[in-house]
Amino acid sequence: MSVPAYPAYKESGVPWLGAVPSHWSICSLKRVVSLRSGEAITSDSIEVDGDYPVFGGNGHRGYASSYTHEGDFALIGRQGALCGNVNYANGQFWASEHAIVVAPIKPLETRWLGELLRSMNLNQYSVAAAQPGLSADALGNLRIPFPPSDEQTAIATFLDRETAKIDGLVAEQERLIGLLKEKRQAVISHAVTKGLNPNAPMKDSGIEWLGAVPAHWEIKPLKNLTKSNTTITYGIVQAGPDIEGGIPYIRTSDMSGDELPEHGYLRTSVEIDESYARSRVFPGDLVIAIRATIGKPLIVPTFLSGANLTQGTAKFSPSDAVGVRFAQLVLGSAGATTEFDRISKGSTFKEITLEMLRNFRIPVPPVDEQAAIAAQSDQFISTFNALSAAAVEAKELLKERRAALISAAVTGKIDVRAAVSASELETA
Repeated sequence: MSVPAYPAYKESGVPWLGAVPSHWSICSLKRVVSLRSGEAITSDSIEVDGDYPVFGGNGHRGYASSYTHEGDFALIGRQGALCGNVNYANGQFWASEHAIVVAPIKPLETRWLGELLRSMNLNQYSVAAAQPGLSADALGNLRIPFPPSDEQTAIATFLDRETAKIDGLVAEQERLIGLLKEKRQAVISHAVTKGLNPNAPMKDSGIEWLGAVPAHWEIKPLKNLTKSNTTITYGIVQAGPDIEGGIPYIRTSDMSGDELPEHGYLRTSVEIDESYARSRVFPGDLVIAIRATIGKPLIVPTFLSGANLTQGTAKFSPSDAVGVRFAQLVLGSAGATTEFDRISKGSTFKEITLEMLRNFRIPVPPVDEQAAIAAQSDQFISTFNALSAAAVEAKELLKERRAALISAAVTGKIDVRAAVSASELETA
């Protein structure tokens, strides 16, 4: 929607703010609100159920048996990653020491104030220390625009309505991204377990997660598909300190993406690497997580030739009977992931043993059929990735538009008064 500017402006004298509507005031934040840190509360004092909610830098944290504040407030996160984060709280609640409580001392619209604070990027005012933090005194000295109270209400009401619309569009893009991810997984899983020929005769694989497979396919455990003179094995048990110029080794934490990264690896000594020569990896090998994201397979790229592993990962060097890309697609399929989760053990953290991995059975089509399945799957992936990227871009543009709209409204760059009906103001 198109929203006009105000009829007349004046210079605010505040660099980040610029010109404001001529009838707006400019004042220090502390002239209209009080700011003070919340009260310390121990973790064992926070309850699952209780009479009063506890709010910290990121909103609701649990409940307490007593309260420290009553009324309608904005809360500013004051430490760490949540520094400058703004939330709302009302009624009776406990504000922890991780939040700065913003309490009006002049009549004002809390929703307008909260959106103004969000648009100011308060994190930029944090004081560098062991953990970055915001000072209530420093925030209080920041100069802000202060419109008449009826305009504050109009701005808050306008933003409630318009940001709800944008949030709905963002949610649609997020649903689309999720659906594309599910569809991609389903298409690949079908291709690697049922093949590309819908008319192929089928047989029971004898494996629950696989179900029926083409009749001419074989079913084999991974240990029977390894290159000669290799075995499926995990890596270094104690890698020692990080050695500059040493031998890189792959941990499960290095396997978060769809490919192994080029940089960021810890390095072990040549001596330790030599004692674990069996777990060195080379291009065309698969690294398989046996802890954390169990079963996740990534192909070893050329730049990691000769790298090693930790005991949370395992090496699989496929023989000529199975293509590495096909093996990766099978092991990363939805059915295989579910099966890995089913057979995993452990209470503190889940893992599978090498024996479980070695005996893990997968379908083995003829190699030319494997190559065709891998090629078509990669085409599917490319298409889904392009659609997902477009949805992510649309989502980010909507978020940017939301932030720009809020900033324009709370700083007076647009005049929303005529865009809010009387009935909306009555119910605000």
